[in-house]
Amino acid sequence: MSNAAQKRALQNYRARLTQRGFTRFEVTALDADRELIRTLARRLAEEGPEAEQVRAAVKTAVAGEPPRPGNILTALRRSPLVGADLDLSRPREEGRKVDL
Repeated sequence: MSNAAQKRALQNYRARLTQRGFTRFEVTALDADRELIRTLARRLAEEGPEAEQVRAAVKTAVAGEPPRPGNILTALRRSPLVGADLDLSRPREEGRKVDL
């Protein structure tokens, strides 16, 4: 970039990113993973529950630790069916007689 206006524009752009909380950094990886890493970076840059889920999954995968107990219960509590008063009882049947 030899043009002073281009350099100034790039500095302004990077300053705006910094104000939003973003940081540029370099990653060394396999060429085959280029699109995966870019997609992951875009997803992590978003705000919301999906970004948080991806962030948590990546942290768990990178940490190499087994998942904490109780995650199934936590997921069930987030279910949209919580408080729906469903009747899940079934009639008790003895079964059929089998001649062996």
